[in-house]
Amino acid sequence: MRPVAQLLHNKFVVVLGSSFQRSVYKDLVLILQRDAYLSLSQLKTKGEFSFEQDCLVEGGRLGQMNNGTAYREVRQYRTNHHLIRFYFVTQVFSRYMESILADFEQGIKPDLVVVNSCLWDISRYSREWASEYKENLNKFFRKLKTLLPEESLVVWNMTMPLGKKIVGGFLVPEIQHMGPTLRFDVIEANYFGATLANHFGFNVLDLHFQFRFSLQHRMQDGVHWNSVAHRKITCLLLEHVAQAWGVELPKLDQINADTHPPLRENHSWQTATSSAPARYQGSYSNQRCFYPPVMPATNYNYGPVWTQGQRMRQFNGFGSRYSNDDLPPHSTGYQSFEREAFYRGANNSAAAPYWPVNNLVMKQKRRKPQNRERQHPYRY
Repeated sequence: MRPVAQLLHNKFVVVLGSSFQRSVYKDLVLILQRDAYLSLSQLKTKGEFSFEQDCLVEGGRLGQMNNGTAYREVRQYRTNHHLIRFYFVTQVFSRYMESILADFEQGIKPDLVVVNSCLWDISRYSREWASEYKENLNKFFRKLKTLLPEESLVVWNMTMPLGKKIVGGFLVPEIQHMGPTLRFDVIEANYFGATLANHFGFNVLDLHFQFRFSLQHRMQDGVHWNSVAHRKITCLLLEHVAQAWGVELPKLDQINADTHPPLRENHSWQTATSSAPARYQGSYSNQRCFYPPVMPATNYNYGPVWTQGQRMRQFNGFGSRYSNDDLPPHSTGYQSFEREAFYRGANNSAAAPYWPVNNLVMKQKRRKPQNRERQHPYRY
């Protein structure tokens, strides 16, 4: 079994975020199946009915395609021993995010949550974004702390470096004036996100630092990154997860050799990592639409099946095991939102049956125990 498939064997992985995180999800799905890079079309396409045998559960081409804050896209890749789910979010805490967290509360708990929400938060909702963003980060991290079990691993991906000039669909006319300064705002927002995630005991993967000397892999729109960069991100993420779970993996060079097909262009990642400051050491296009193949509605890890159009139960506040004394000093407490009913995949009948050491990241001081008892009922 390949190292990636072995590491994520019988694991439920959730990826939360915008288009960048969607590419993180896609590369994970791809690397589990074959040795290949994402194509340019796969990187650019959003909301397709199926990508590499995954399934569109909600939103995307099942709804209205747009570049607004109301855009939704929920995807899922599932095999007998792997379950990876992606939610497209534009704000780190909102009524929609509450519905996603309600999925975790009612259903099976994820073993790994990979999350980033920054660029939309600081550009689409308010010019004075800092205070609102910090408060939303507090709400999100506190709710995660309440809902997830002790052994669940949460990795906060810091936002990658932006270009001086941003073009494309993200920079709608309403926020074009923010283009020249967004790259500086991202640095400040990264500080907020990393600091709070670390405070709550979550892991932080500093992708901004990792790719500061690899800007040749950033796309022309100034926001997104190419397939080579995303394979590097996948390797860093898996390395980090393996360390947290206490699993021994081949060195990064060996993982690269196993999962990277030959490249025509010359590239080296040593430049990006050889000059790490001492303080970091040891501290931390439109695609043809088609319906996906039908898969059996089996329960994953003995958990309930995520059924089509399933209504999510409303929830109130936090569980009793999380004390207000554990909150950051500048927290202002939980503010409930107006309740709405949310449905998962209610419009998609085709998806009905589905449901070496990396020292350049901040990481939790203690490892997350790997739950080796969680076994899928349909084992080989």
